Amino acid sequence: MFLTRMPINPRRRGARLLLSSPQALHAAVCSGFPDATATEEGRILWRIDNYGSARVVLFIASPDKPDLTHIVEQAGWPTTETWDTKPYDLLLQRLAPGQRWQFRLTANPVRSGRREGWTDTKPLGHVTVRQQEKWLLDRAERNGFRILPRSGKDATDEEFELAVIDRGVRRFHRDGGRVTLSTATFEGVLEVTDAAALRNTLSFGLGRAKSYGCGLLTLAHVTDSK
Repeated sequence: MFLTRMPINPRRRGARLLLSSPQALHAAVCSGFPDATATEEGRILWRIDNYGSARVVLFIASPDKPDLTHIVEQAGWPTTETWDTKPYDLLLQRLAPGQRWQFRLTANPVRSGRREGWTDTKPLGHVTVRQQEKWLLDRAERNGFRILPRSGKDATDEEFELAVIDRGVRRFHRDGGRVTLSTATFEGVLEVTDAAALRNTLSFGLGRAKSYGCGLLTLAHVTDSK
């Protein structure tokens, strides 16, 4: 597996077109690989991170190295920065129970429900921050980690090292229809409980809508803010 980081220039027209449509960006990402199908090692996952209005970064986890020349030419910084791809297996293989990591995840928190006039249940997006946080907390154990409880004299038993830093609803066209996608971006601190399960989560994603920028969980060393 490989992890790729590519800066996007949000002021360019091509970037605005890609960022406005998860379907278009999915197609652009997949075009960077001779074969975009999943393997036994993992699948292509991607995520857009926003660090203010002028700094946008595309992250990609993939079984093979990508060639993102076409995205750089359309939406990047061709004369200054292109993309940086590093082996991901080194991190994946050294995961062990008890390790603590900072994490970021953009996900599609949904539940199955039925609205008036529907004959079958369909995925419905969670609306509130509390619902979205609970969605992730309920899935942590099966994905190989637990989210640490918040410490400190003012913390309660129901508080965790978890925050929803961004959320929204994306609407775009696909195959002649209209898709509505609710997203939430989580940050927090996790502890590894099952290294194999977490390795699978990092390689294959968490939740639904993985083709549309959801499901990529990334880890970073815990920093001490004190």
